[in-house]
Amino acid sequence: MSISFIHRHILEDRMSGYEPSPNVNHLTVIRRPVIFSAIAHAGHEVSVAEALSLVENIVARSVSPSDWLVVSQSTDAGTIATSLAAIPGLSFAEQSDGQVLMALSGPDVRTILAKCVAVDLHADVFAEGFSAPMMICRVAGNLARTGADTFEIIVPRSYAGYVFDELREAGREHAVTRGFGE
Repeated sequence: MSISFIHRHILEDRMSGYEPSPNVNHLTVIRRPVIFSAIAHAGHEVSVAEALSLVENIVARSVSPSDWLVVSQSTDAGTIATSLAAIPGLSFAEQSDGQVLMALSGPDVRTILAKCVAVDLHADVFAEGFSAPMMICRVAGNLARTGADTFEIIVPRSYAGYVFDELREAGREHAVTRGFGE
């Protein structure tokens, strides 16, 4: 007898009953992102950072000068692992099941996030493509600016419900909608 496992997202119950069409301010929970933790060996930081920038269909999010979160929404974990294994001086581990990726977008995104992070998110300070580890709703996570009015948040799975609820509350006055994205 075989058992079929169905992937059920940790935030599935918090999403039921919400509006299916997004408002201008929207919180998207990415259903199945691929996330790796990648660490450069001592002395290889520059070459590893350069090599990561050349890998297709990934984004390397800075955690420290020698540590990144490698994120993809379009490539499978096996393909990414093969690409990472080809980079000399790099150690990596898949974190997809232990992390949750959310994207918050809209014209009021900076105002909403100002309630959740203690960082200046103005484009002159936190430019598009920039990412940093920080406390997000009092939870250690990673925040990245992916567009003029779009930020992506990565938090541990065990705190995802709490962060989701806090973001929802912070966006209440701006009519933030929420939904799953692929």
